[in-house]
Amino acid sequence: MTGKLIAENRRARFDYFLEQTFEAGIALTGSEVKSLRNGRANIAESYAAVEGDEIVLVNADIPPYAQAGPHFNHEPRRHRKLLMKRREIDRLIGAVQREGRTIIPTRLYWNDKGLAKLEIALAKGKQNHDKRQATAERDWQRDKARLMRDKG
Repeated sequence: MTGKLIAENRRARFDYFLEQTFEAGIALTGSEVKSLRNGRANIAESYAAVEGDEIVLVNADIPPYAQAGPHFNHEPRRHRKLLMKRREIDRLIGAVQREGRTIIPTRLYWNDKGLAKLEIALAKGKQNHDKRQATAERDWQRDKARLMRDKG
């Protein structure tokens, strides 16, 4: 990722084991693009789902563009089609259907050409004991860094 970050799903790494990442375009309307240009979006509780032979972004919140007025605006939480190569789509659909994986959006950003891109990850859900272990590891790394800084 080299572009300007719009939104990030920071909770994804805590709730899921992220296995493989993909870059996808998003089919957006004009008012959605203008709202994203203002830096307003939320992908924290969103996910990608399979609909037929397509993958769509579900529950991503792009608020209405204030200057557009009520008639030319978009639905904030509508399903948005993800634009990817057919081979990648088939790989993701197979992983979701056969292996029970989940497709999680990790970050939304502008690429070098000024296009909105979504980084999605093929993920496996963590159990509660995995989350506790990750928290303990993170705390130990923080304490170790503090000890090294103070003593050494």
